[in-house]
Amino acid sequence: MSLRLPAALARPFAGRRGILALALKVAIVIAALPLVLTPLYAVVPPVSTLMLWSGLTGQGMTRDWTPIENISPALVNSIVMTEDGQFCNHSGVDWNALNEVLDREGGPSRGASTIAMQTAKNLFLWPSRSYIRKGLEIPLAYYLDFMLSKRRVMEIYLNIAEWGPGLFGAEAAAQYYFKKPAARLTAREAALLTAALPNPITRNPAKPTRYMQNRARTIQARARAARDYVGCI
Repeated sequence: MSLRLPAALARPFAGRRGILALALKVAIVIAALPLVLTPLYAVVPPVSTLMLWSGLTGQGMTRDWTPIENISPALVNSIVMTEDGQFCNHSGVDWNALNEVLDREGGPSRGASTIAMQTAKNLFLWPSRSYIRKGLEIPLAYYLDFMLSKRRVMEIYLNIAEWGPGLFGAEAAAQYYFKKPAARLTAREAALLTAALPNPITRNPAKPTRYMQNRARTIQARARAARDYVGCI
């Protein structure tokens, strides 16, 4: 013998099932977006979630997409040698660097992220630090590295990195801070832009603090030794 709930009691359960089904469909679509969009980004200039959020919240969004060949090699060298020295040698994740940082008290930080991981985070995730976000970054970074060339990953990173409130990409940053195109950035200017990346909201490359100046000198020295470290770009 089958039992049925009275109609008045069944309606709330049906409504909840509908909400859960809708939430599941939305979650599947969101999870599938990186899988669908990443291959398109091999040829289409992407817009990151952070850029969209900045525009939607009234902070503005300035970005001038610029091919990597029109961006100073000094900036490429500075970023690789500072953010991800093994960029050309790993498949999206540098496990040696990641394990060192995860073992530190306080959890993961920017220092654990490769350029592919940072690109994945900027494109598809959120900026706050957490183990959950870091866990999502890893498979996305592998997928980016598998689907796109190293040169394209770097090109996307250089065009979506945040360099100030509502300011995205190397070209917009070069024009805003140094009144010149990204192609004409000097080694010093490239180092200052790189020094600002960990905290672009408060660090101004055009008005560097003493810490930023010292940091930029270290970055310049590293960039001069790039050579084979940027061979894949």
